[in-house]
Amino acid sequence: LALNPWDVILCISGTVISCENAIVVVVIFYTPTFRAPMFLLIGSLATADLLAGLGLILHFAFVYFVPSEAVSLLTVGLLVTSFTASVSSLLTITIDRYLSLYNALTYYSEKTVTRTYIMLILTWGASICYGLLPIMGWNCLKDPSACSIVKPLTKNHLVILSVSFFMVFAVMLQLYVQICKIVCRHAHQIAVQRHFLASSHYVTTRKGIATLAVILGAFASCWLPFAVYCLLGDYSYPALYTYVTLLPATYNSMINPVIYAFRNQEIQKVLWTVCCGCFSSAMPFWSRSPSDV
Repeated sequence: LALNPWDVILCISGTVISCENAIVVVVIFYTPTFRAPMFLLIGSLATADLLAGLGLILHFAFVYFVPSEAVSLLTVGLLVTSFTASVSSLLTITIDRYLSLYNALTYYSEKTVTRTYIMLILTWGASICYGLLPIMGWNCLKDPSACSIVKPLTKNHLVILSVSFFMVFAVMLQLYVQICKIVCRHAHQIAVQRHFLASSHYVTTRKGIATLAVILGAFASCWLPFAVYCLLGDYSYPALYTYVTLLPATYNSMINPVIYAFRNQEIQKVLWTVCCGCFSSAMPFWSRSPSDV
């Protein structure tokens, strides 16, 4: 089988994705203080992206070294599961941020922890179900005319995934609008009260909104081209179109650790300690609200 340069690029991307997210997973798993709901959700996102990176590597290895239909179904199922879990984890983080602002007084309670575990179970349960569909027979190996732009997924399967993505994006966008309204209400209260602590809280919230805007922009620019092409494309289209739209989608898993984890000062502290064996007194350490993660 001739080596496809696009497959090489995807494999390299998978390697970078795996390395980045493996660092986040290890830091969160081995740091006892990182058991708050926001860190559990970040850990879920990093785990999903880590599996996505490994899936890209395994897909390359199996296609060129161990070609097999059964193995192909397994790797595609892993990729579907991991990318679905990644997108769903972004939604859960957005929900958590919204609730941390909407129910600020009751957010730090046992109910939040329970809700977080429920969201994690639903996220991974749905993702695994999506990933098992090709393995359980919903594939186009016996009927090439039913194939989508991503073989061996069927057109119907890919349409369901695309529609699910648009629904997730719509919910995230709506939550973002609601968060903006909350910030505006806070700003009005601050203008009336002229209180220093309130102003400090508003600055923190405003930073969280800016971060969320970056997240939504990155999420949309990475996934929208591929989601739209999944709805409009056909198995007879050139494979080049699939690679061109799929590659940016993988970049979302590459930039998620930068947006969610490496910008977090508590995670920065742990990484600094591990890498340098010391702690810089110039680096502040405090517990930040989810909206500023």
